[in-house]
Amino acid sequence: MKLPRALKITLWSLLGAVGLVLIVAGGMWWYFNPAYTRQDAIPYGTRHGKPLTLDVIRPTHPNGIGVAFMVSGGWKSSPAGSTPAWICAPLLRRGYTVFAICHISQPESTVQEIFDDMQRGVRFVRHNASQYGIDPNRMGVIGGSAGGHLSLMLATRGGPGAADASDPIDRASSAVQAVAIFYPVTDLIDLGSSTENLHDGGPPKTYVKAFGPTVTNLVAWTNIGRSLSPLYHVHASQPPVLIYQGTADTLTPPEQSERFQKRSRELGRTVEMVYHEGGEHGWLTMPWDIRSFADWFDRHLKPGQPTPSP
Repeated sequence: MKLPRALKITLWSLLGAVGLVLIVAGGMWWYFNPAYTRQDAIPYGTRHGKPLTLDVIRPTHPNGIGVAFMVSGGWKSSPAGSTPAWICAPLLRRGYTVFAICHISQPESTVQEIFDDMQRGVRFVRHNASQYGIDPNRMGVIGGSAGGHLSLMLATRGGPGAADASDPIDRASSAVQAVAIFYPVTDLIDLGSSTENLHDGGPPKTYVKAFGPTVTNLVAWTNIGRSLSPLYHVHASQPPVLIYQGTADTLTPPEQSERFQKRSRELGRTVEMVYHEGGEHGWLTMPWDIRSFADWFDRHLKPGQPTPSP
């Protein structure tokens, strides 16, 4: 039976559309599944009698530069081995070795302890740089939300370890040389229009227990909150920072990042912001945005580029 010409055209159009979808889907699968090896649950310290661990995800063709991934959301961390490689596929395809650093979740660990432990993780990686085939003087850091906050804490408060520390790991630096993050909290003292702000001068309403038992005392909270707010630790040798920010984010609204950018620029430091129009606290295309993070690290960490000293 001879098919009508219009039906033939429709069938060929459908076949073409299906073929295009398969090609795109196959290309996406290929892109987000690069070749790599990984070592999970490497201990880098202890906290409250429990091991602190990190995962090392290494591309087939490493470029000799490491990127620390702050595995933290709401200052809660996933267990070792749970960070999927596809999340950092754009970095792996550029040759970056990714170190997914986990921590003990709040409220078992306070945010103060979590920051100390993330510093310990970076010190561990730097101390063992030769083992992992990376340059200890060129380290990037990525994260989102609480992970973005911890990344900025490393950017503003990370630095040399104690020269007289008995553990050689603690003598290494926790500084990072480039930052690329999503929607961080930068000022815990002034949460602005955040839905976490009770406007009582206290900590974020959902996370009171995350900062320890003394934060109900406003004097104690002011000291704790200020010490954990990157905005108050901006400095003249701060590494370059890239922030992706959703315009409709009510948890960490754009003003948090904008105020950090303004204060950093007053000191001549580089902070670039990319707005995701209508984006809330997360959006579907975030894994695709990691390509821009890779571009950022190519720009600021590749050999020949000046970097702040660790």
